Amino acid sequence: MRWFRHAGGVNPVSVAEPLGRYLSFAEREEILRLEAAGLGVRAIARELGRDPATVSREFKRGASTLGYRASVAQARADQGRRARRNAKLATNLPLRRQVQERLKRKDSPAQIAGRLKVDFPDDPEMHVSAETIYQSLYVQARGGLKRELVTHLRTGRVRRRPHRVEGERRGRIPGMVSISERPAEIEDRAVPGHWEGDLIMGSTKSNSAVGTLVERTTGFVLLVHLPEGHGAPAVQEALVDKITTLPEQLRRSLTWDQGSEMANHAQIAEATGLNIYFCDPHSPWQRGSNENTNGLLRQYLPKGSDLSFYGAGLLDNIAAELNSRPRKRHGFRTPAEVLEELLSATTDNHGVA
Repeated sequence: MRWFRHAGGVNPVSVAEPLGRYLSFAEREEILRLEAAGLGVRAIARELGRDPATVSREFKRGASTLGYRASVAQARADQGRRARRNAKLATNLPLRRQVQERLKRKDSPAQIAGRLKVDFPDDPEMHVSAETIYQSLYVQARGGLKRELVTHLRTGRVRRRPHRVEGERRGRIPGMVSISERPAEIEDRAVPGHWEGDLIMGSTKSNSAVGTLVERTTGFVLLVHLPEGHGAPAVQEALVDKITTLPEQLRRSLTWDQGSEMANHAQIAEATGLNIYFCDPHSPWQRGSNENTNGLLRQYLPKGSDLSFYGAGLLDNIAAELNSRPRKRHGFRTPAEVLEELLSATTDNHGVA
């Protein structure tokens, strides 16, 4: 604070370490440096290991007549943190009623938050974030929603699961290529054949799992049967068997998290022709399509169940059902229809009958 006063800063600011989801002053200085170097919001977010939405909001918070300023952003963030706020769902009765009704219909907090913006586009008082809904459900001091409404969430947990702490982070996989090195064409979803992958875990007792693959452009889903467990050799064999059934133009890249099941990624890449990239730790938004699909799959593959019950044929049927669901982002066409159109266009462009 004294340094900023002597340096002529606009306001004294704190230079504390980040508090969980909050940006630190050091990160704000890094944002300023990266912006000056010509990087965009998504590139800066990758450098910091933050959500692009966090960086986008930060530019608005730190806006001044001279452009983005880290000191301005930090001062405003500190001021906002000190300000006492009333819980929105505790004081806004119409909003609370809307949220409660939609929770009872088993809509997720993210779906509720998004749909309220559609239904009330010109009324900000009827907008609420998914995190605010979770806080109101799980932290009763935040007020607003009754605890029993958590039973309508997909997880049904009465307590929120804590995030993994730094000391529990998984070990680095040898030879992995970071998502920060992934080409721009994958980011904009213009070219099909780029996949996101993960494991859905079964009960601890069964030690079972199912592999999930989602094509980024279309949302087309493949489910991978893992009858021999989910260790690296079993995952390698199952992924190679599944991916090599795809036409070559749909085998471009695969993005996975840093799970030990992908320790044999080099062998998978060699056998399938895929370029394989790994997400940053604690960054599920970097596989957003896959995360969303895994949530949908829990309607078919409940948490805590023995997933070894689901054979390859049953998994294929589940995937086919998901692939035949109309999607808003495709103008209510299905992922299967969109994929077929893309493949037909590719075939026509190459003059193949």
